[in-house]
Amino acid sequence: MLISDDIRYIGVDDHAISLFEGQYSVPNGMSYNSYVILDEKTAVMDTVDKGFTDEWLSKLEDALEGKAPDYLVVHHMEPDHSANIAVFMEKYPHAVVVSSQKAFAMMKNFFGTDYPDRRIAVGENDSLPLGKHTLTFITAPMVHWPEVIMSYDSLDKVLFSADAFGKFGALDAPEEWDPEARRYYYGIVGKFGMPVSGVLKKAAKLDISMICPLHGPVLSDDLSHYMELYSKWAAYEPENEGVLIAYTSVYGNTKKAAVMLKDKLAAKGCDVRIIDLARGDMCYALASAFEYKKLVCASTTYNGGVFPFMREFITDLSEHGYKNRQVFLIENGSWAPTAAGVMKKLFEGCKDIVISDSIVKISSAVSAENEAQIEALAEEISAL
Repeated sequence: MLISDDIRYIGVDDHAISLFEGQYSVPNGMSYNSYVILDEKTAVMDTVDKGFTDEWLSKLEDALEGKAPDYLVVHHMEPDHSANIAVFMEKYPHAVVVSSQKAFAMMKNFFGTDYPDRRIAVGENDSLPLGKHTLTFITAPMVHWPEVIMSYDSLDKVLFSADAFGKFGALDAPEEWDPEARRYYYGIVGKFGMPVSGVLKKAAKLDISMICPLHGPVLSDDLSHYMELYSKWAAYEPENEGVLIAYTSVYGNTKKAAVMLKDKLAAKGCDVRIIDLARGDMCYALASAFEYKKLVCASTTYNGGVFPFMREFITDLSEHGYKNRQVFLIENGSWAPTAAGVMKKLFEGCKDIVISDSIVKISSAVSAENEAQIEALAEEISAL
């Protein structure tokens, strides 16, 4: 696949995978992207997952058209991109690997060598001339590993962005970018908002016509849309003024309260989404919580605490840097309700979270008094 006159796409699609990084559901598969820049000197940009070695090497050979590659540029050492470094270096004995100093330390861990006689270590603003094309390197530590670099091709105005601007999903299963990129960002990169903001400031100084990430499609249309979303995500700003209701329910009574609140909010014109944490994908719930400005957590009391799926959800939010949001609580408990107190405690790990004092307390089933409380809660939420 042509990216430009001199840049070829040689990535692969993975439809055998069910969980990316062992935890994220990917019903539409995953792409592992690799590129080749053909010039006086030829640069291969990253490798792919170990399950696709033969397919990748075949695509690489086709793209090279008989030439021998001069460089392997490694932007990120996560194994879905770096697994074939040793294979490549053995197949092309005159090639030199180009990466960050930290990446070479990781190579020794992964492959038993850091290629001391066949390497170029690069840092901020270092360059690699290829002929017409020159790659300039941008350090991007903790986006989302410490060794990450990006590179910018000044001729074709292409940013090779490592995992940034990536998304879940194979390239042969096209879909809307935003939802799966959002889920990918908050699940994998989201904790590192400050480093992402720093890299975005560097990128803003470049004349970029195209972004080539390590996952997902090459981006070339309306780049401002992707940049604006990433800026919001990195700053932990909500995209939507609406409400996410996340609930857990054993016998349906807490669910009844959550659905009642949803209906009342919708009737007041609120954009509202509801998720059953026991039956939905936790990664979707996490991304939705970051997408919306307001969050309602409705949970059954369980073992003197809170239902396990709610505990996992709030813990995930805290670990991914959840902040700048308004939170509302609904608890249910037949004899000793504790869910609200435990949820409040779990949110202590989050910054700039405002938790409403208006807690709906259900004793087993939704009562007439609870209905009035839910109506009042809907009024409070919709007024914000």
